[in-house]
Amino acid sequence: MLVIEIGSGGQSLLTLAELNKYNIPPPPNGFDSEENNDVIMKFEDEQEAIDYSYELDSYANSIDNKSEEYRIVTAIVKSISDDEFVQNYIQD
Repeated sequence: MLVIEIGSGGQSLLTLAELNKYNIPPPPNGFDSEENNDVIMKFEDEQEAIDYSYELDSYANSIDNKSEEYRIVTAIVKSISDDEFVQNYIQD
C-alpha cells in the first residue's frame, strides 16, 4: 500500500472540502483526510499512483488552465510525481 499525503498548509492549500467542491476524479481508493485536514490518497502500488496521475493529467487538459480546479488537479499530480517511492519506482 502506498500512501501519498498532500499537506493542507503547503503551497496547494488543498483540503478534502475543495476536492468535493470541484468533483475532482478520485483515485481508485478515494480521497481521505487526516485530523489536520491533510488530504490522503491510498494506492495499491506505485504503478497505480502513476496511472492515476496520467488520468488526472488528461483531465487537466479538458478544463480551463486558469481555474481553481486546474490548480488543484496539478497540485495532486505534482504530489504524486514528487513522492520518493514513485520516483524510485520510475528510476528502477
